[in-house]
Amino acid sequence: MKGLFAWVGFPTTCVYFERCARVAGSTKWNYWRLWNFALEGITSFSTVPLKIASYLGFLAASFGFLYATFLVVRTLLFGDPVKGYPSLMTAVLFFGGVQLLFIGVIGEYIARIHDEVKGRPIYVVESLRGIQPPDVQMGWGAILSSSSTGIRME
Repeated sequence: MKGLFAWVGFPTTCVYFERCARVAGSTKWNYWRLWNFALEGITSFSTVPLKIASYLGFLAASFGFLYATFLVVRTLLFGDPVKGYPSLMTAVLFFGGVQLLFIGVIGEYIARIHDEVKGRPIYVVESLRGIQPPDVQMGWGAILSSSSTGIRME
């Protein structure tokens, strides 16, 4: 996964090359598998889809509220030619938007819990300067993942 390489934080560079034609056989990857692989990469290392759900829910709830206001004003001024439809649409839009908003918020909380449970260390130490390495049995991963102070060790 490309996101995991970016997470590690080491310096990266591009290596350009010319890809030769396949010598034998054909690819086993179809477009559906490639699409699923792309979605896995997007959702595994980002909470952006959850934020989009929250924003869309807020927009839908706002639109439902504005539509309800419009319908109340129109009904008071001109009457209501179709009984029940405007109130039904208002309720569906507003409550659907509120549900989507709160599903996005709950999803964000769950994503933060998931990030904590992964157990990835807070820092990756590239080199040590003037510090003795810890005992081999404990290892750097245990020390760094248990540290929440945010001190960079050099």
